[in-house]
Amino acid sequence: MLSPLLPAFLLDALLGDPRRLPHPIRLFGNIIAFFEQRWNRGQYRFQKGALLTILLVCGAWAIFYAAEQLLRPYPVAAYLFAVVFIFYGLANRSLIGEALEVEKVLSIEGLEAGRKRLSWIVGRDTSQLNATQIRTAVLETLAENLSDGVVAPLFYFAIGGVPLMFAYKMVNTLDSMIGYKSERYRQFGSFAARTDDVFNFIPARITALLMLLVTFRWNVVPFVLKYGPKHASPNSGYPESAMAGILKCRFGGPNVYHGVLVEKPFIGENQREITAKDIRMACAVNFAVATVAVLVIVLLRSYGT
Repeated sequence: MLSPLLPAFLLDALLGDPRRLPHPIRLFGNIIAFFEQRWNRGQYRFQKGALLTILLVCGAWAIFYAAEQLLRPYPVAAYLFAVVFIFYGLANRSLIGEALEVEKVLSIEGLEAGRKRLSWIVGRDTSQLNATQIRTAVLETLAENLSDGVVAPLFYFAIGGVPLMFAYKMVNTLDSMIGYKSERYRQFGSFAARTDDVFNFIPARITALLMLLVTFRWNVVPFVLKYGPKHASPNSGYPESAMAGILKCRFGGPNVYHGVLVEKPFIGENQREITAKDIRMACAVNFAVATVAVLVIVLLRSYGT
């Protein structure tokens, strides 16, 4: 039977994440918010955050594993279940769509509209950014989320099926909601942030490798090895440095997050103007990486069976 990964990937490429459909990640977010409001107070915040992370990640795996076991006697239903939830676990079409939408708004409606549209997808303060800074933020987001939203879910699907894929999605959702270093989340979200770092360690490096593979830019390997470890995140620097090396531009530098100036190390030295062509190139790289990753996993799983 055709791997459920192929129709799921095609669905993502065609539909992205339709906002009108219920989505398990939104449910994950609602559950995290419910417990965060009740547990992130008083004493033992780190312990409570760690407990929440362990319970939700293990719970996500257990629910999907149980669903698979219940559906095992019904092959068609089991297959459709896998297709639907792999589709929900991928986010490449939406990621590319958001990037292109920022570029469209910036090009047609101008700087202020571009800043506002960018604020929908990044955590930094966008109110003072110029056009190159807006596009740089888009490129950084494309690179980082290619790892978090595409390659990492595929990696965990490859080694543990839908249950492990959604255990990872819970880890990533926890990190995106409570894994901040602000006063509110520093203790409560610390364990979730470190767990996300562990889960993304291998996928981030695979992502950088695949980016160089699909663009035939092996000469960028020294660049990635030089700048990848300089990022504040132990993982994000690798796909970001791969993208900066491919495009021969510079990422990083100072940005404001939640009212606090954060001095990010620069990735690269070529401080050139970023253009719409760079955005389109990065989107093409993202789609090519996702396609190659899917095909490799399908082939490996077919060979294994």
